[in-house]
Amino acid sequence: MTDISSSPALSLATGTWKLDPAHSGVHFKVRHLGLTNVRGTFKSFDATLDVGDTLDSVAVAAAIELSSVDTNNPDRDAHLLSTDFFTAEKNPQITFRSTGVVGTEDDLELSGELTINGITRAVSFPVEFSGVEVHPADGKDHAGFSASTVVNRNDFGVDFNLPLGMDKLAIGEKVSVELELQFVTD
Repeated sequence: MTDISSSPALSLATGTWKLDPAHSGVHFKVRHLGLTNVRGTFKSFDATLDVGDTLDSVAVAAAIELSSVDTNNPDRDAHLLSTDFFTAEKNPQITFRSTGVVGTEDDLELSGELTINGITRAVSFPVEFSGVEVHPADGKDHAGFSASTVVNRNDFGVDFNLPLGMDKLAIGEKVSVELELQFVTD
């Protein structure tokens, strides 16, 4: 991947872009019993995208409210918020702060610090920039991004599990995270 940090940033106006939550989503999936994936989403989250003159000056900050987890099973959601998993009373948010962006508009890589359960780890993931369009209802520029990564939940102290026998656990260690984010200018 070519580093274009001294090149113009993105095809976006410089300044702070705010998240359009009505057109964005934070989703995840994890293996259950080694048989299927359980999917979930977070309903409450926020992010900002600061765009400067170069890719070096692009920054992303995000926060997810753990209490908004929804796996389509209220009992499971309550269990996820407990001390077995997220200890949400003590650590009510998942946060992300970017540390760098490299690549081109067609091949971006976002690096940053992800904090889950009070533990911060470096992560990076590819980002697809979908472009910019003027929304007909508000007349503002909207920019779209998709990103995904896989994290090991044990790295963040989320290590509750139930053994199922030889080399099998009830819940997978790898969690796939999928983001669909739309940002809007002020």
